Amino acid sequence: MERILVSACLMGRRVRFDGEAKTSGHALLARWREEGRLVPLCPEVEGGLPVPRPPAEIEDGAGGTGGTAVLAGTARVLTSGGADVTAAYLAGARRALEAAESHGARIAILKEGSPSCGVLAVHDGSFTGRKIPAAGVTTALLESHGVRVFSEHLIAEAGAYLETLEPASG
Repeated sequence: MERILVSACLMGRRVRFDGEAKTSGHALLARWREEGRLVPLCPEVEGGLPVPRPPAEIEDGAGGTGGTAVLAGTARVLTSGGADVTAAYLAGARRALEAAESHGARIAILKEGSPSCGVLAVHDGSFTGRKIPAAGVTTALLESHGVRVFSEHLIAEAGAYLETLEPASG
């Protein structure tokens, strides 16, 4: 059975920066939970950040944007107060990769927009609400190691991809 790494906030855990959850009611997630496929994880908490915590964004790096730039060391993750929390984001991304590898997960469903988990977009580092097309730190690390990452808006696509990974039963 294929395991799926999933953002803990999507599973109802109150781990977001504001102490809230972003629970997904998607039927596939519910089915996968019942089947025991899901591996819930919050990279930010796993990296040592508290709940609640100040909002953080990836700064516009000299050598690129988003999580890829953070992994390359050309951008940092900063809180709204200017504190550098890059080390915690990198540690959380490594913990997520370790969890994916230890469970054999080749798929992840992560929270869009997060500096850790953003799949298609992250905030631009200005704390103005503006988003740019880029991946978060955890997404970038997982994808660089062959884990296919989907946002919570693409769960049906994740389900279709899952079917390509598992042999047909019958």
